[in-house]
Amino acid sequence: MGRISRGTIKPGQQVSLVKNEGGIVKGQVKELMVFEGLGKEKIKHEVGCGEIVAIMGLESFDIGDTVADAENPEGLAKFKVDEPTMSMLFTINNSPFFGREGQFVTSRHVRDRLFKEIEKNLAMRLQETDSPDRLLVFGRGILHLSILVETMRREGYEFQLGQPQVLYKEIDGEKHEPIEQLTVQVPDQFSSRVIDQVTRRKGEILNIEQKSDRTVLEFAIPARGIIGLRNTLLTATEGEAIIAHRFKGYEPFKGPIAAPRPGCIVSAETGTAIAYAIDKLQDRGKFFIDPGEEVYAGQVIGESPKPGEELAVNVIRVKKLTNMRASGSDDKTNIAPAVKFSLEECMEYITSDEYLEVTPKSLRIRKILLDENARKKASKAVVA
Repeated sequence: MGRISRGTIKPGQQVSLVKNEGGIVKGQVKELMVFEGLGKEKIKHEVGCGEIVAIMGLESFDIGDTVADAENPEGLAKFKVDEPTMSMLFTINNSPFFGREGQFVTSRHVRDRLFKEIEKNLAMRLQETDSPDRLLVFGRGILHLSILVETMRREGYEFQLGQPQVLYKEIDGEKHEPIEQLTVQVPDQFSSRVIDQVTRRKGEILNIEQKSDRTVLEFAIPARGIIGLRNTLLTATEGEAIIAHRFKGYEPFKGPIAAPRPGCIVSAETGTAIAYAIDKLQDRGKFFIDPGEEVYAGQVIGESPKPGEELAVNVIRVKKLTNMRASGSDDKTNIAPAVKFSLEECMEYITSDEYLEVTPKSLRIRKILLDENARKKASKAVVA
């Protein structure tokens, strides 16, 4: 598909395909279509300059190639699509709740949909792994990838995502990483909190500007520092921060970022969460689930305040019935509202030993190894 910049084109015409990287390939326009409303209409007559058309019959073309005259081929100015800066692992859903909510759940379904996406999504790339059930998808950031994930959810796909990974480059023998230009607009009293949080993630202040009662802060920050930053800034500024960022370029590696995620609360059993059990465990941390929700062993159901801690709890435990009455035994439960993450927040929240289970109706964070003993053995092996 493309717009006619000069001349005319018609079905059956012999043309030259001028490659963006160099070289010319001969071809023939077998069919020609123009766009009418939301659909396409096949035409048999000649189409002139300014029209957007779809051409069928050409092979081995790439984004940026020029369809030119067969006798006097002349390519249009070259252009380059922004390169991906982040990758995520897409794999099939193998959780205990596999296939309950999705219509397309097999690896073939997921692979076909992803390969179809890169035909029209210019900044997205795919890479095969050692397993046919796993694909690496490269995009321009969390937002770019989350749009694809949300679209697939709505189409009925069910799959799992790995932790987002930043793409590094080696330039002149030195490790470089993608840098984002971050703009944060906050009330004056919160500006120091924003500067503190961003500089902890290797951000550098570029500009501070005053606009009425608000301060506009500009930073250069590594793309890996952006992951999980939005929630932190919104909490620090009481929800007042307006945040935007765009790709700036590759710069030398800024060093490790010490921003540990809080610990997690993991379900030890599979079943229905009980209000009584959640009420008794509220002093351990915040929960992501409501009473009556189905959970499985190995699912992350809450957040513990201690960084690095993994706490296995039983939220399906019911109250023991007895015919004896005691003071305070029948108190009403008072459960704090569950913390609910959006898709982007879930993608930013998961760590290297977790998957995000995505279905048309649910988002669940889970451990890659569902068995608690297997996770303990794996952590010991890493330490050793």
